[in-house]
Amino acid sequence: MDLILHTDNLSLYYGGRPVVDRLSMHIPRGAIYGFVGRNGAGKTTLIRTICGVQAPTEGSYRLFGVDMHWREVSDARRRMGAVIEAPAIYGDMTAEENLREQALMLGLPTKAGIADLLATVGLADTGRKRVRNFSLGMKQRLGIAVALVGEPEFLVLDEPVNGLDPQGIVQLRELIGRLNRERGITFLISSHILPELGKLATHYGFIDSGRLLREVSAAELEAKCRRFVRVSVSHTAALTRLLAERGIDYSSAEDGEVLVYGQPEVSALTLALYERGCTLFSWREEEETVEQYYMDLLGGGGNA
Repeated sequence: MDLILHTDNLSLYYGGRPVVDRLSMHIPRGAIYGFVGRNGAGKTTLIRTICGVQAPTEGSYRLFGVDMHWREVSDARRRMGAVIEAPAIYGDMTAEENLREQALMLGLPTKAGIADLLATVGLADTGRKRVRNFSLGMKQRLGIAVALVGEPEFLVLDEPVNGLDPQGIVQLRELIGRLNRERGITFLISSHILPELGKLATHYGFIDSGRLLREVSAAELEAKCRRFVRVSVSHTAALTRLLAERGIDYSSAEDGEVLVYGQPEVSALTLALYERGCTLFSWREEEETVEQYYMDLLGGGGNA
């Protein structure tokens, strides 16, 4: 597998406490990697480390196959862009001036491709408008444009939809998908907002307390997030005994309902329950979500 980023037992300590704890991550080329965890789980610290902002305490990482200890890693970082915590933009400049400033810092031509970049992120018509007067969504998209100035192959976004309104979220989601499809850019996107990641991600890494709990592809996750039927009856014990007798997989929900997996025959179960003096109140088809999967990894505690 061609990996853009591979971390190997990476750890970083603050005050003797591990913020990133022996984390091994694998991001394939072309992926949109959803890095999932609660606030404070260690996502931003990991991102700052691979961007070279801070050094790990233990372990190592390879970026584009280049070891972090090699001199060439600085060249490898030129092939990536990042928006960490907040876009690095100047409020008293226009969008175009911000992109020219970034090009100047990178030693690139200050005019070539700027208009195309603004069009790509939907800011072509901002003209002389100062960035301080942009909406939050416009600032996020400008931040991505700034990160794209050096034509990176790998783009890292830290909580990119935080604070955005629904329209801003949709615009950002469409932009990320288009950059991935049309330019082949690999993304690492950290977030605790799982429904949005579920509409984009091809791979996931779930982190908690600095530890990577699991890595899965979107296809693997979809297979694990099974369809089920949420059943409410007058006597739960009668239903669970019947399901166990028939070898039907189930689990109990906190509200006293029963989650029945697979495709059970409704009429047959209803009749069997009636014969046992149990009444079927409701039968509702649902599907496990990414949030539920993450909660299961956490052992049912906390908030994603």
